[in-house]
Amino acid sequence: MKKKLITLLALLIITSLVFASCSKAPSTGGKSAEGAYIAIISKGFQHQFWQTVKKGSEDAAKKYNVNITFDGPPSESDISIQIDQINAALAKNPKAIALAALDTESVTEQLKQAKEKGIPVIGFDSGVPNAPEGTIISTASTDNEAGGALAAEEIFKIPEIKAKIEAATPEKPVIIGVLSQDATSASVVGRTVGFLNKMKEQVETIHPGAVAITGHDKYAKASEKDMAVELLVQVPATTNITDGQTTAQGMLAKENLIALFLSNELSVSAVLSCTSDGQELNKENGKYKDLIVVGFDAGAPQKNAIRNGWFYGSVTQDPYMIGYYAVELAVKAIQGEKLDEFVDTGCQFYTAENMDDESIAPLLYD
Repeated sequence: MKKKLITLLALLIITSLVFASCSKAPSTGGKSAEGAYIAIISKGFQHQFWQTVKKGSEDAAKKYNVNITFDGPPSESDISIQIDQINAALAKNPKAIALAALDTESVTEQLKQAKEKGIPVIGFDSGVPNAPEGTIISTASTDNEAGGALAAEEIFKIPEIKAKIEAATPEKPVIIGVLSQDATSASVVGRTVGFLNKMKEQVETIHPGAVAITGHDKYAKASEKDMAVELLVQVPATTNITDGQTTAQGMLAKENLIALFLSNELSVSAVLSCTSDGQELNKENGKYKDLIVVGFDAGAPQKNAIRNGWFYGSVTQDPYMIGYYAVELAVKAIQGEKLDEFVDTGCQFYTAENMDDESIAPLLYD
């Protein structure tokens, strides 16, 4: 009996030790990021957008108890300065790097060095497009197709727009326009595709098979029936503001144009310059008073147009969450966690009514 009690006691002790050791084992495979140094290198530094990204990264660093540095060149044309900053970061042997590259080809060697050293690199914002395979662990960025789709959803909700779409016929079709900067940039193409797909889907609930996408070969889709609604995409010849203005003027001259989506800052600037800084979009007596305009991103001129009611609203990225997720993903990479290739940092739709809300105002940079 005594032997049985001793054996039972021994088993209980062993079992408790096993459970104790299991409870202490972290889910990350034993690696810890606490106190780790993470180097963050953005595409800029002084612009309010990047300062908001910085704030998000700092808050994430506090939450996860890691140390960060946040660097970026004075402007987004200073590629050589960014390369120097990456080299300086690599020399400090950080546990991880978060990078928004100005030019992928220029940082290829640095990415390879990081991989050789076992330093995980997280892309953020535009990330590092077409980086060498295996050099970028994950990217925290805006889902631009989702952003474009959000703009389409908000336009389609407007009663006046819905009524005009319902009244459209093949004899008198209506136009919903899209102005984009180019047809090569991944972000601009994503916004354009997202907008067109969602708008076509919505309009076809009213006019099945009678919606056509025109204006640019990259996006063109013929309608199955006679066209009642035209989704017209226009892209300027170059990214020069003069070409942007020429394209915007051509779009604004279209008869039966009922709504306009501006997918980027160039198209916003072009339309504002063609409408007396937006005043001709005045809803009371403006030349284009009946036109609904929705933009993308922020900036002082666009915010002013929205505040005055000349633009209906705009989609903004979430620079705070871009910075926050960049650090969070870096921490997870250090801990050995498996990460998704892409993490959406979200976007918001703002109007004159909500642009001063606490949840929106910090995202609206000048």
